[in-house]
Amino acid sequence: MIDKIKNFYTQHKTLVILGLIVMALILPLLIQKSSIMSIIVKMLFYVILASSLNIINGYSGQFNIGHAGFVLIGSYTLAILAQLNISVWILYPLAGVVTAILGLLIALPTLRLRGIYLALVTLGFSEILRLVALNWTSLTGGPMGIKGIPSPWLFGLQSTKPHIYYYIVLAFVIICLFTSYRVINSKVGRAWMSIREDDHAAMSLGVDIKKYKAINFMFGAFWAGVGGALMAPFYKFIDSTMFSLDEGFNILSMVIIGGQGTLIGPVVGSVVVNSITEIFRFADEARLLVYAILIISMMWIRPQGLAGTSKSVIANRGIGSKKTNIFTRIFDKKGVK
Repeated sequence: MIDKIKNFYTQHKTLVILGLIVMALILPLLIQKSSIMSIIVKMLFYVILASSLNIINGYSGQFNIGHAGFVLIGSYTLAILAQLNISVWILYPLAGVVTAILGLLIALPTLRLRGIYLALVTLGFSEILRLVALNWTSLTGGPMGIKGIPSPWLFGLQSTKPHIYYYIVLAFVIICLFTSYRVINSKVGRAWMSIREDDHAAMSLGVDIKKYKAINFMFGAFWAGVGGALMAPFYKFIDSTMFSLDEGFNILSMVIIGGQGTLIGPVVGSVVVNSITEIFRFADEARLLVYAILIISMMWIRPQGLAGTSKSVIANRGIGSKKTNIFTRIFDKKGVK
């Protein structure tokens, strides 16, 4: 069923994209409740955050699980500089640039690392940033955080309501997805994917692995910073608890469930995970069990994710492939070849 939907999208891509854009533009006119619009705006935040992590994990094959640290940098950059009466519109891209620079500083000493070793470094980096934000009271407000973060103006209206702020976030989502699509289909994107599949083969073909890994980290960090900057004015308040390890794993789960290495995967993952969060909100922390069950099920039955194709490289690897999937072995009438 999922592959049929993807085939339909592939055959009518332009029509589907235009239809989705039109639906997205009229959505606030159809939904009156601010509480529901707030949830939708939150989903759009995570589309950007999951897409930025997907650039790193899905397209270059690096393993970053400390993405919450990049989001923290973007949020605090906007919140701190907004106190100097700098326009929020300027701070959105500026927060991305600052985050990209720090992303480069993390990437340079870790270019030789991969797998679990890189994961541990990014995890430690995220926790260090969170502790700095928690304890640097004079700059970040410490445990009290930063309050009263101003919202931007849009067409003469201050975007304090979710129905207005929705259009701001939607514009950044479209820019994020469009620029990601262009980069992925460029020489840079092809270099990333060659590194993901076989870095030694890529090196033998003249691909500068260190250079393209650094660019990959910077690009992903930039959009994570922009996503974090977008969150700060909407919530009006940030503190270090918003960027814990749980937040990093939450973003990672969206990428895995939606489908790594696909442009639409983070969008699907954001909708699914945030919907589960709202549906099982009554269960408090117990809803994390639902995430765990869903991720394990996805890795076993459909490792390429909901938006991934059955012909993808990821689908033909590991426990999800036809050669090793126990469900295929049991239910395939022809047996195992």
